[in-house]
Amino acid sequence: MQKIVIEGGARLKGEVRVSGAKNAALPILASAILGTGTSTYRNVPKLADLGTMSKLLTLLGAKVESVDREGHVLRVSTDALTTHHAPYELVKTMRASVLVLGPLVARYGQARVSLPGGCAIGARPINLHVAALEQLGAEIQHSHGYVEARAPQGLKGAQVHFERITVTGTEDVLMAAVLAQGETVISNAAREPEVQDLALLLNKMGASVEGAGTSTIRVRGVSSLHGTEHAIIPDRIEAGTFLIAAAITRGNLVVSGFIPEHVEALASKMRQAGVDVTAAGHGALRVQASLKLRATDITTEEYPGFATDLQAQYMALMTLAEGISFVSETIFENRFMHTQELARMGANIRVEGRQAIVAGVAELTGAQVIASDLRASASLVLAGLVARGETVVDRVYHIDRGYERIEEKLARVGARIERII
Repeated sequence: MQKIVIEGGARLKGEVRVSGAKNAALPILASAILGTGTSTYRNVPKLADLGTMSKLLTLLGAKVESVDREGHVLRVSTDALTTHHAPYELVKTMRASVLVLGPLVARYGQARVSLPGGCAIGARPINLHVAALEQLGAEIQHSHGYVEARAPQGLKGAQVHFERITVTGTEDVLMAAVLAQGETVISNAAREPEVQDLALLLNKMGASVEGAGTSTIRVRGVSSLHGTEHAIIPDRIEAGTFLIAAAITRGNLVVSGFIPEHVEALASKMRQAGVDVTAAGHGALRVQASLKLRATDITTEEYPGFATDLQAQYMALMTLAEGISFVSETIFENRFMHTQELARMGANIRVEGRQAIVAGVAELTGAQVIASDLRASASLVLAGLVARGETVVDRVYHIDRGYERIEEKLARVGARIERII
């Protein structure tokens, strides 16, 4: 099993460029099911999760091919799908596989999709997806661990209201609605940039979507969609992780190739903590951190609030801040598993329900730690960058689901880090 080994103490300097967004690319690849012809996607990150989605599309009968050597440009054709069955063997490794449910039932009138897996960060039921698709006229049953959906007469536009905000639920229903008859209004919709990118892509395919990026999305159904070309937006979570990496190592780093507005909630908190975060040209921010960090509280929220996917990384930063910070997690109920591993490195953290209380310490020390999920693994790498001595992060297959060659990118800006088998 592969591990990442880090010798802490090196300050990050130079420039690191952000890859395409995993959470935008996944629904966009799934949306290929909706259209005839061929679609070409650029700036696709080379990640384990994207490999899983490509395998799933191929299993359904799509043709997926890499256009460039690095695998950042994919060409997908779904003219002749041969099955509407997404098996457990693939879906169990990645919750986003459920995003094929809406497109399959919208275009083909049927879908059989395994209940999903993914990171162990708490219950993430798809009941919101199911209820919304039922409002569009789908008949849905649960059988032997699968969701079976049928709409032999096609889906019908409807008023869809989510009881709570769900990103994948919004994306799934949005994709289903573009081929539904009539108008669909999705209220309490997710506002994330990834939802906006999906809507832009769907409109390029011939859909009629308005309001993406707000809490109300209006969709006028069309009879068919066609292939197109689209560049995936940069990954705001990867960008945020590198911003925090620069701050925790007291470095001088430019993070480039992304949209700074997408990480404004993080940048604001970092400035409150005493970190200098400034513009460094178009699509880039420079981070310079003083020797003293101030403890600052965060509460995770849906976009444009503080992203839950940056909570673990920010907590790593707060372990070295002066004072006490309170980290409140409102999105997932079990997203503090990294606290035990940070404690092995000398962090002082107490968890009370959905709140972690972090008392800053003078230093962290290297240790052997285990990653429990994708973002937890990133927080441990960040801690290892600044810890005294050697840190070994085990189960790094988690980090490969969301970060493209993170150890290579960090090494190029001064980190003493390597992957071993």
